[in-house]
Amino acid sequence: MYFETKDLAVGYNGRPLIEHIDIGIRKGGILCLIGPNGSGKSTILRSITRHLAKLGGVVSIDGRDLSGLSNRALAKQVSVVLTGRVDPELLTCWEVVSAGRYPYTNHFGKLSQADEAIVTRSMEQVSVLELREHPFVQLSDGQKQRVLLARALCQQPEVMVLDEPTSYLDIRHKIELLSILRGLASEQGLTVVLSLHEVDLAVKLADVVVLVKGSTIYRCGAPEDVLDGETLRSLYDIRGGAFDLLLGSVELRGAAGESRVFVVPGAGRGAPCFRALQKRGIPFSTGILQPGGVDSAVSHTLAARTFAAEPFAPPTARTLEEARTAARSAQCVVDSGFPLGPYNRENLELLQGAVQAGVPVLCLRPEPPEGLSGVQCFSTVRELIDEAAKLTAPGR
Repeated sequence: MYFETKDLAVGYNGRPLIEHIDIGIRKGGILCLIGPNGSGKSTILRSITRHLAKLGGVVSIDGRDLSGLSNRALAKQVSVVLTGRVDPELLTCWEVVSAGRYPYTNHFGKLSQADEAIVTRSMEQVSVLELREHPFVQLSDGQKQRVLLARALCQQPEVMVLDEPTSYLDIRHKIELLSILRGLASEQGLTVVLSLHEVDLAVKLADVVVLVKGSTIYRCGAPEDVLDGETLRSLYDIRGGAFDLLLGSVELRGAAGESRVFVVPGAGRGAPCFRALQKRGIPFSTGILQPGGVDSAVSHTLAARTFAAEPFAPPTARTLEEARTAARSAQCVVDSGFPLGPYNRENLELLQGAVQAGVPVLCLRPEPPEGLSGVQCFSTVRELIDEAAKLTAPGR
């Protein structure tokens, strides 16, 4: 491993918070700490960067123990972007970024032409050179974070450590920042160690994830090997819903009670209807689902009952008959607007069976499917679910 810790112990006032921390990443890799608030992610990072004294163990880069380095020598090895809003008064962005060169300057802090060239290049790398004369305090949170990243790059470190760098950013700037980090790692060999709250982003960004919980490391490894729905449920003690790792989405708990609506899904069209029904507190059943799709993933948390085929196979006769019974006994049936084709004819049969049984069918289409009459069509999910709420209202 290029960057690693061995038997690292961290904590406060001589009392360990987390012990036996053995983590590492190759050169040019990205290691990400995830875990609940207060689990100790920031404590680990601050101990790695010596902002907090470690209680034991070793932190090393390329086999070199960092504990013996002077502060100036450490700053040439490790750069840091920590949590918290930084608002240096009266400084321009150029001056903030230039501070990253101080480990290399003389006692007067004067920048050479070579230093200034590195400042310029660092600002160009994160697309903030046009802000060089702007006062730092007048920037948006996204711009500030990129300027601080440029300052860290100015140190020309071997390892960059970032503590929750996306905390104040909107989704656009989160994507931009993490894309920059991924590019620096893959193209320049920069090793990145960071913490994130967004599990979905960590899965897409990191080569190694470290799951922090309790007094030790919960799990550590490639995200595709160590993360699954059950692991995340345990890590975050999730009770009121679920996090779907495949979709990177949080789903709240479905409405309680007996199903009142039957939703016919397909090609991800069912999921918006599922969520709209959940928000209105209307329990529903759904089918026939194809495993591995968006509708299937979302329905597991939200639906009162699901009817699904086996992978790459049509539904069994029993599954089809049970789904027909559920649709015919519903107070209304929702056609999610799924694409019609030869491989989902059973779902069209469910709609036809509901019409024949006199169950109201609400279609999210400009016009009903061919051969289906006596149904209502809607142009938006909201209009359709409003009608479903009326049809399923208690006492109707």
